[in-house]
Amino acid sequence: MFRNLRINIFIYYALTVISLMAVLYYFTAVVEIENIFLLLLILLVLIAFTGVIIAKLSIDPLFEHVTNLQNLSTETLHELNLPISTIKTNIHMLKKNLTSEKDLKRISRIESACDMLEQRYNELDYMIKLQSSNIKHETINLDELIQSRVEFLNRIYPHIEFSLEITPTQISNDKVGLSKVIDNLIDNAVKYSQNIHKISIELQNQTLSIQDYGCGMDEVELLKIFDRYYQSNENMHGFGIGLSMVKRFCDANEILLNFKSKPNLGTTVILKFKEN
Repeated sequence: MFRNLRINIFIYYALTVISLMAVLYYFTAVVEIENIFLLLLILLVLIAFTGVIIAKLSIDPLFEHVTNLQNLSTETLHELNLPISTIKTNIHMLKKNLTSEKDLKRISRIESACDMLEQRYNELDYMIKLQSSNIKHETINLDELIQSRVEFLNRIYPHIEFSLEITPTQISNDKVGLSKVIDNLIDNAVKYSQNIHKISIELQNQTLSIQDYGCGMDEVELLKIFDRYYQSNENMHGFGIGLSMVKRFCDANEILLNFKSKPNLGTTVILKFKEN
């Protein structure tokens, strides 16, 4: 699609340039217009007209493509809602009748997988709303949000010891987007903790810090961490886009973001929220 679009734009642009040169030659050599201002006016009108045509030729197929993707995302989101609700309801009913510890562990794993699927559902819903600028700030109990995200991630990383020191804190922000940021930062801390399975989380004076005790980074690596697809350790899984997303969110929501890190000692991420 886009290859053909580029070819069409190039052909139209080449024809436009040739046409403008022909018009310029006609008015200067054939008609012999000596009024330079009139000549410039004619050229400006022609350039504006061709600019509108080229813009339309460029944007319309792209707009149609994006609209189709948005419609597909919205329809997919709608279709996901029913199976997720069905799975959660049946899990709840099955747990009432199970007594075997092995069966309870199995149903617990299914429940965790369903929670992860629901999380992806919420993220897709968030991204659709974000594209339509339908995101609103709300009053958030940040301590409760952190607690809930840690409980969720602890089911995924049961080997990690989370040390929490949090005080009741209220902020006004985008709750779903902030949840994604916290998940990303904790997930990174877990990935780079190496053999020290401990993450310290502290919330004091409108400031959230997430500290790991893993491989850490030097000053050169710290300068690159927000580059899209950059990873300080190429053996780690993932695409290296998490911190790029975190920075965009913090910049857009007036959250001060800072990193402190030393090789072999670990990394601390600090988020400073503005006062309400």
